[in-house]
Amino acid sequence: MNVLVVGSGGREHALVWKIAQSPRISKVFCAPGNAGIARQAECVAVDVMDIAGLADFAHRESVGLTVVGPEAPLVAGITDEFRRRGLRIFGPSKAAAAIEGSKVFAKELMARHGIPTGAFEVFDDYEPALSYLRAQQPPIVVKADGLAAGKGVTVARSLEEAAAALRSIMIERAFGDAGRQVIIEECLTGQEVSLMVFADGEDLIPMAPSQDHKPVFDGDMGPNTGGMGCYSPVPALSEALFNEALARIMRPTLRAMAAEGCPYSGVLYGGLIMTDRGLQVLEFNARFGDPESQPVLPRMKGDLVAILEAAADGRLRAVSCEWSNQAAVCVVMASGGYPGDYEKGKEISGLDQAEAMDGVIVFHAATKREDSRWLTNGGRVLGVTGLGETLPQAIERAYEGVAVIHFDGAHYRRDIAQKTLATTGG
Repeated sequence: MNVLVVGSGGREHALVWKIAQSPRISKVFCAPGNAGIARQAECVAVDVMDIAGLADFAHRESVGLTVVGPEAPLVAGITDEFRRRGLRIFGPSKAAAAIEGSKVFAKELMARHGIPTGAFEVFDDYEPALSYLRAQQPPIVVKADGLAAGKGVTVARSLEEAAAALRSIMIERAFGDAGRQVIIEECLTGQEVSLMVFADGEDLIPMAPSQDHKPVFDGDMGPNTGGMGCYSPVPALSEALFNEALARIMRPTLRAMAAEGCPYSGVLYGGLIMTDRGLQVLEFNARFGDPESQPVLPRMKGDLVAILEAAADGRLRAVSCEWSNQAAVCVVMASGGYPGDYEKGKEISGLDQAEAMDGVIVFHAATKREDSRWLTNGGRVLGVTGLGETLPQAIERAYEGVAVIHFDGAHYRRDIAQKTLATTGG
């Protein structure tokens, strides 16, 4: 069977890497892919938002399954178009993808169905939002409603910071139409955890949990990014809490989506937080996480394609999934200046050396190839993933890989997974 992966980042490289291991696969395509992905798949120059072009390609190349990485084409309705043409695709419908495409939709869904989340108010006018904000006690969270590449959320430590975020979203339109509405919500405190599940509209299969590191600098300082690193498993998430997450959040959300006429098929990603009131939902995403996929997929035993097919066909009950006891840690190497302005085209050295290391996988997020040279081509450039029998060993291997890779201005956090070691003793 031929498989098409849609996207071009580290998440898509992890998907291609895992899918290519399946004995069911004849060929893997990736649209548009990147230079690292091109070593394991045939990259095709079709943009992720060219939905008709992607469907034409899938039909022409007899693609048996399409797997969508990024959220934007899902929110735009790629799944609906593929299904209309009789093409099998893994991912939620346009209506179901609103759970990520509109934070207002997600919060109001949770409120209607009793799914635990922080208190919130929604505004579509700046002045009422500002008046409400001034009556709150910081810290407080300000969110743009729509898609903002993981950067439309501000956890404000002061009212001045919150007001600046509100102005940036609603007046300066930093995120365009994504900021037509804003949510102002209480700031929940506790350890965060990412829990992704495969879903087929009725049933789910959970993936191994992970923990992302959003802020750009060590110690969770600086602006939020798309993610600077991630690890799995999460020692703080006990088996009891894991089961609670499924019983009180993930399964009720699937039932809620079905009850509202938009059954959910694909990856449902719960961004959760462990508070003194129990587990609460920070956000939902409608796809594989990035960088969560980079440590989670290497821990998956067996054939990912069999799971994806079963979910797309509505028969998850017929399959199962097991996870390795190994730990995995992904450290993102980013361009200097990210998530703000940065330069592209910096030469990368040391990739071959890192990839030859035992227990190290290098996922390419934004690279290109010119002659024999590897060059940077975006903000998040590489995801260096280390595997080990323990979390400390996985951390050590990831940073050993990072240490031999060099490019001008390279930036990465040096404390990925360290917080959990401090709180759990390793």
